Amino acid sequence: MEEIYVKNLMSRKPCFMPCEASLGEVAATMVERTNSCMVIGHENHPEGIITERDLVRILVSSQQELGMLDRPVGEFMSAPILTVNQDESLYDAVVVARTERVRHLPVVDDDDCMVGIVTDRDLANAHFHVVEVQTELIEKSIAKETRDLLKANHELQTLSMEDHLLGIGNRRAMEVDLAHTHSAYLRYNRPYCVVLIDVDYFKNYNDHYGHSGGDQALQIISGFIKDTIRDADRVYRYGGEELLVLLPEIDAQGGLLCGERLVEGLAAGKLPHDASPLKLLTISAGIAAASVEQESPTWEELVNVADQALYRAKSAGRNRALLEQHSAVADVADPKVTSIR
Repeated sequence: MEEIYVKNLMSRKPCFMPCEASLGEVAATMVERTNSCMVIGHENHPEGIITERDLVRILVSSQQELGMLDRPVGEFMSAPILTVNQDESLYDAVVVARTERVRHLPVVDDDDCMVGIVTDRDLANAHFHVVEVQTELIEKSIAKETRDLLKANHELQTLSMEDHLLGIGNRRAMEVDLAHTHSAYLRYNRPYCVVLIDVDYFKNYNDHYGHSGGDQALQIISGFIKDTIRDADRVYRYGGEELLVLLPEIDAQGGLLCGERLVEGLAAGKLPHDASPLKLLTISAGIAAASVEQESPTWEELVNVADQALYRAKSAGRNRALLEQHSAVADVADPKVTSIR
């Protein structure tokens, strides 16, 4: 099945008003056009957004304030705004809307000019339609050649955003989320951290308890992480027994505190690991931060920096979290990084 792009889903009549427009004008226009949101900006470049929920919140919190409706809407809009490019895929847009928990996504072209808007309902309907089509293909393929069945099944799996074993985000969804988070960091100086986590002596665990036991251990650890991090944070399966936690709006010290809390919290659970020198099921964590003080050209580079920190944590005895300084970027090709697990 051909890829579906955002430009094929968006409304081509974007609702746009300048920052200087009054809150009252914006509200009246939304009512007149029956719009659920209004994008705010200059010369068709989106800078913020006002939704129905925002209007209700503003009116309720400012009931007694005279002249509020005459004030510029730029004082009330949610900013910076989250956008998607018209040439991004349906999958990318669904991941962004889901992880950021937004209902309206302005669509921009390569010049960051607004060309349309998509809603969570548009994305959900399109995504479910594609899943239904692929499911139908699989059902029809059962009576046909195995090759057709495998092809349809593979296409259906590529639409998934979750790891089926752990119930957390998968590698593809992680890459989309990191790309958009890094873009916001570069455009708006919004910091973030990544925490790369590896289960200590996991091969020994599998050899001792069996692969089903290893799967259960990963489920316990991923569940513990989900219960420990903030609602705004996201956890993904990076690969094998490695997990990645994305911490938006967190600086380096905040990321280190989160990593230490995860490491110490799991160890405090005293889950047995008889094949480990520590006799407990433990994790090690490497943390790297993207901040305005440090250069991070790509999110891939930042993850490599976190992997350097993870290697150091492993070398230092495991069951610990370490923060890697950004100067380690130059050493990301060091083959030793993956040699200790």
